[in-house]
Amino acid sequence: MQAVFTDEINAVHERIADKIGKTQYQVWFKKSTRLAMNEDHFEIAAANPFICNWIQGHFSSMLEEAVKEVFGHSPEFRYQIDSKLSKPASKPIMKHHKTERVLNSLRRTRTQTKRPLNEQPLKLTLDTFVVGQKNQLAYNAAKTLVSEEKSPFNPLFLHGGYGVGKTHLLQGVCNAVYSNKPDCRWMYLSAEDFANQYVVALKTRKLDTFRQRLRNLDILAIDDIHFLSNKNAMQEEFLHTFNTIDLAGKQVILASDAHPKEINQLCEKLVNRFVSGMVVRMDAPDFETRRRICTQRAAGMKLSLSQEVIEYIAGNISTNVRELEGALVKLAAFGSLSSQEVTVAVAQQVLADHIARMDPVVHNSEIVSVTAEFFGISVSDIHSAKKDRTISLARSFAMYLNRRFTKMSYPEIGRAMGGKNHATVILACRKIENHLKDNSDLKWRTQNGWRNVSAKDVLDALIEKIS
Repeated sequence: MQAVFTDEINAVHERIADKIGKTQYQVWFKKSTRLAMNEDHFEIAAANPFICNWIQGHFSSMLEEAVKEVFGHSPEFRYQIDSKLSKPASKPIMKHHKTERVLNSLRRTRTQTKRPLNEQPLKLTLDTFVVGQKNQLAYNAAKTLVSEEKSPFNPLFLHGGYGVGKTHLLQGVCNAVYSNKPDCRWMYLSAEDFANQYVVALKTRKLDTFRQRLRNLDILAIDDIHFLSNKNAMQEEFLHTFNTIDLAGKQVILASDAHPKEINQLCEKLVNRFVSGMVVRMDAPDFETRRRICTQRAAGMKLSLSQEVIEYIAGNISTNVRELEGALVKLAAFGSLSSQEVTVAVAQQVLADHIARMDPVVHNSEIVSVTAEFFGISVSDIHSAKKDRTISLARSFAMYLNRRFTKMSYPEIGRAMGGKNHATVILACRKIENHLKDNSDLKWRTQNGWRNVSAKDVLDALIEKIS
């Protein structure tokens, strides 16, 4: 039986909106979901299975946090479908000012393809991209798209860690092509934007408009395409969009934090389409590239730095470009406030905390790839539901390393590892912690027979490979 907790349920709604953002809340909760506290469980009713699965897969942990904050405990959660929530509502949806802002955003994106570039340019250009050994191939591929009348590959798929220049190249290509061909129809957006626009179009019955806007482009550039993993309906939508653009002889450019084959729960059709084009890995810049990046960014900030200071920064910050830019901003702020020359000694003092707290950025895809290679299995094995001894042990280590090296929560790790339950991740981490505490001998099968290695030696080997 449902209990009446009107004020408390309203408070849960407010906390959800704070946690996921007002736009996301408007799309997924405001009109399509009903929350209720019952005597023995908390109920989430959604308009259709698609919305229900999306909320359960992406917002369950935040829902649990919100309910616990309001009610003081964590009840059992039950999800159900209520078709009454999906009744057409033309005026309420269109009149609500928050939804109107989402729709206005869609209209702005649509008109962006028709505006001259100098009215609404993207921030990054190819001219400001610093080319080095670790990104030369990706840069050459991007320049080919600009210079060739017809691209020799489609899509161009760039992958690599955080802050290595993927977004810079995507925006740079859009800017360069548009400046050469003012009548070019282009669009740059993130995969999350693509997903949100698709949902709004679905709810407002404007799918035809959404599809026409995206499928009639000359260039479609989508960042963070890995966001579509485990979202079957959106993968299907994007596959049709990609095929339409490709058949018309137009260009798709994509960026991701992982190789197409390492993006978990990405449908085989999309993987095949992605790898049929040009797939290029981008790594963190080497010292010489970092030095040139620092010189260029400092000049743009009108920050006067000696070569010794530039080399100190480039030598001590090696993870990604954004960390370099953060250090330069800190030095620029110090210089403007103190009117003091920035020497190496000053840079050491000002950036001490910045450098000390800066851990190398490690991504789930890197951890899973290294772990799979160490145990002699495939990435897809780790993401699968197989319970073979070797696969189970590798999966547990990958989950443990994700908790240790990333900021991902248990539910986020579970979703990234093939849609596992957060309780599965907790148990896996505890199992590895117990093995390490006892330094147990671990045994698993390889192509060359059985291996028997202590838990601490396995962990040390994996950490060395990751670092």
